[in-house]
Amino acid sequence: MKRLSLFLAAVSAVTLTSRAQTNNPSALERFAKPSDALVAAENRIWQRTPLPVPEGIVLEVSGILPVAGQRLLVTTRRGEVWWIDGAYDADPKPRYSLFAQGLHEPLGIIAAPSGGYYVAQRQELTRLVDTDGDGRADVFETVAKLPISGSYHEYAFGPVLAPNGNLRVTLNVAFGGSTQAPVPWRGWMVEITPDGQLTPIASGLRSPAGFTVSSQGAWFSTDNQGEWVGSGKITHIESGDFLGHPAGLAWSKLPGSTVKVRPENVSDFEQPMHVVAQNLPGLKPPAVWLPHTILGISNSGMIEDLSGGKFGPFAGQFYVGDQGQSKLMRVSLEKVAGVWQGAAYSFREGFDSGILRMAIGENATMFVGESARGWGSVGPKQYGIERVTWTGQTPFEIKEIKAQPDGFILTFTQPVDRATAENLASYSLAGFTYNYHTAYGAAPVDRMVCPIQKIVVAPDGLSVRLAAQCLREGYIHEVKASGVRAATGGSAVLHPVAYYTLNRLPAGDRIIPLAPNAAELCVAALSASASAHSAKHPVKQPTDWPNNEGDQAFLLGTQPGLKFDQTLLTTKAGTRIRLIFRNTDDMLHNFVLCAPGKGQDVGTAALALGVEGTAKNYVPDSPDVLFHTALTQPETSDTIYFIAPTTPGDYDFICSFPGHSTLMKGILRVTAK
Repeated sequence: MKRLSLFLAAVSAVTLTSRAQTNNPSALERFAKPSDALVAAENRIWQRTPLPVPEGIVLEVSGILPVAGQRLLVTTRRGEVWWIDGAYDADPKPRYSLFAQGLHEPLGIIAAPSGGYYVAQRQELTRLVDTDGDGRADVFETVAKLPISGSYHEYAFGPVLAPNGNLRVTLNVAFGGSTQAPVPWRGWMVEITPDGQLTPIASGLRSPAGFTVSSQGAWFSTDNQGEWVGSGKITHIESGDFLGHPAGLAWSKLPGSTVKVRPENVSDFEQPMHVVAQNLPGLKPPAVWLPHTILGISNSGMIEDLSGGKFGPFAGQFYVGDQGQSKLMRVSLEKVAGVWQGAAYSFREGFDSGILRMAIGENATMFVGESARGWGSVGPKQYGIERVTWTGQTPFEIKEIKAQPDGFILTFTQPVDRATAENLASYSLAGFTYNYHTAYGAAPVDRMVCPIQKIVVAPDGLSVRLAAQCLREGYIHEVKASGVRAATGGSAVLHPVAYYTLNRLPAGDRIIPLAPNAAELCVAALSASASAHSAKHPVKQPTDWPNNEGDQAFLLGTQPGLKFDQTLLTTKAGTRIRLIFRNTDDMLHNFVLCAPGKGQDVGTAALALGVEGTAKNYVPDSPDVLFHTALTQPETSDTIYFIAPTTPGDYDFICSFPGHSTLMKGILRVTAK
């Protein structure tokens, strides 16, 4: 309260336009969809078919279980469980029948070996059984209670059946307050026996929306960018691991805890996570980083392709969903020196809504469950379910990347054209990482070019070895093969960029020597400064303004659900404006004033900034950008000073953080003097 009072006092000296005004300036706009050409090309390989949903059913799919007989059992965020028949039909006209209702935001469903189905609700692990065979659950058995305080952010994901017959659940941390783990085991993965005994496995999770046990028996979990989590990631989880978010460490001293790290061991390090891990035993860096805004902004489900090649050429790899960008990624993993690492690739875009869950059913058919959840998503719909089937065509893709002592081997799905594959100009390679700190998210840091010095194309043309300088353990390596063409037909790589997290360099023979001047070869590619005063980010009070205050001040805030607290601001042409942008939400936001009608164009350009986005405040270099604030952390603010345009009109303002501009937008209405 003291901080808020001081903040309000600072803006009370001038007329303050803070009363909410509402309109709908862009009712037909939504966040820019991905390239039509790319989506069309993807659809020729993996066909996407939305399943019709009857009016009156709010199918925010939160769990999918394929059941023998080409049936689906689907949970929804609204607490319902539905049977879906006809989902596999060539021209699907699915039939829905209610199996259960009244659950509290279930976020997964699996078959129970003893009969019935296990569902993880917010407050408990539940077994549902239809004892009389009428298609409706009539037994709701509490298997285990899950501690909960009431925060909206206390999700419970799963369950997943462990090889030993037990069940695992991941528990989200709460949001806000004095602690994000107000009750035991929040921020943990826990294991539960069929008779309800709970054992904590690992701590340090923030929002582990997707997790799985691989066919090799290894557990992996996704996590979402936020405080202590610089970007989306996939981490290998073993008993006793600490994954990085310290909230759950409040319970590490309880009986049964497997984690040795204590809250007092964690501080605001402001160093890369792999560096901190060298001095903090128990801290587990990710196996694979998913660069924020490039490979998702809110990573969700994770499944392994066990189709044996019936779903395409990526059998044995993993698919990861994303709620915010409505797309799927894929991940290939390998174990080097006992440590998991691997590469992440784009796979499929253009879905109708934010992806929460995926499952592969009969005939190698993937089903994708979706919800915008009020946060918004690239897809235009609020919810839905779709299926994805392989058409049998094999795209020209980077199938897999594996580490070498001095670089990487890229295996392709088709033989490469040798002339383009042997050309240095066909590739680029650069490394970067994220700092481990308490702030929400992180900008890519220490980005350096890795000069490629030798290329070896395999005799069969299916793989290319790239040898380079400046590779660094613990860093994400951006691998681009934009110039490589297929030997037959000359096609370009459909998704030519991948991101390999190099936790360990493997042993073996090098094909290039270590360069004595390697440090000189590594050239930083990003500016270290992101939020300095500039013409479009004018944070300094002009000295010639009356009382250094200007003529009019706006206090613009945020509301949950990706909204500004005002969508219409009015002023007169040429007015000297002080705008205070106050971020009271739980994620990163900015304010960008754009030319009339150009807000969504700017939002699209911001998305294209990729890993360089944070260093630019996600503000593209565009004449359509007039003024902007910095990218602000939750519970922080930024103030800018500018003169309103002299030409009357409606000027768009947006939050240009990728995925936000679809909902987070408004108008500065400039009237004549």
